[in-house]
Amino acid sequence: MDEALLQTGHGVRFEWGAEGARRLVTEVACLVVVDVLSFTTSVSVAVERGTRVFPFRWRDESAVTFAHQVDAKLAVGRRAASSRSPWSLSPAALRAAPEAERLVLPSPNGSAIVTRAAADGATAVVAASLRNGRAVAEWLAAHGYGTAGKPVGVIAAGERWPDDSLRPALEDLLGAGLVVDALRGRRCAPLSPEARVAADAYAHCPDVASDLHESTSGRELAEEGFREDVEIAAEVDSSDSVPVLTNSAFVDRG
Repeated sequence: MDEALLQTGHGVRFEWGAEGARRLVTEVACLVVVDVLSFTTSVSVAVERGTRVFPFRWRDESAVTFAHQVDAKLAVGRRAASSRSPWSLSPAALRAAPEAERLVLPSPNGSAIVTRAAADGATAVVAASLRNGRAVAEWLAAHGYGTAGKPVGVIAAGERWPDDSLRPALEDLLGAGLVVDALRGRRCAPLSPEARVAADAYAHCPDVASDLHESTSGRELAEEGFREDVEIAAEVDSSDSVPVLTNSAFVDRG
């Protein structure tokens, strides 16, 4: 693979989507996945309640089978949540639902990136959002990540256009930028230009919460009746959780 595409020589790197993760996964010591609306925000809400979260790529019968295999509750789509199945990809629903010891959380973006990265041999995978991005950065620095010897790759998941192509999403740029900006403050190894610009985007954003609400994805969720999910996603630095993929599930290591 062309080294020019791998941001070689930098301790902190930044890329977009599943393809960016695929390229960096074996080139870094840790992969940080950011999917603010809503997978990684949902993960942060769940793990801080003591739940082990199993990412799963598909929301179909295979997810039902997998949930049975790991003895876990299964999260449904936002619109499918009910009193019988109160767990969903909605952070607000997860916050209100009964506590679950184990939860399978299907997602076509963040979860798909995580499961593919694990299958491709990722050494460590962490879930970050605006809620816990600084806590994640502090954990990374404390464990020696972000150095020349243990580079970290920060992946903004993005959204999908109707033709399934990547749509870069403001919320994920800001979430990734928060992680990188916090690492920059810990004097980690040189940031790649891509990572530096992501950090600058966050650092120079005058009102992250307002921009999140007014972003394409934020407005879309609000119009669909899920404004509270956007509000929870905008709780910047509110969580000390550090969800680390451990034996196929995210566990809080914060």
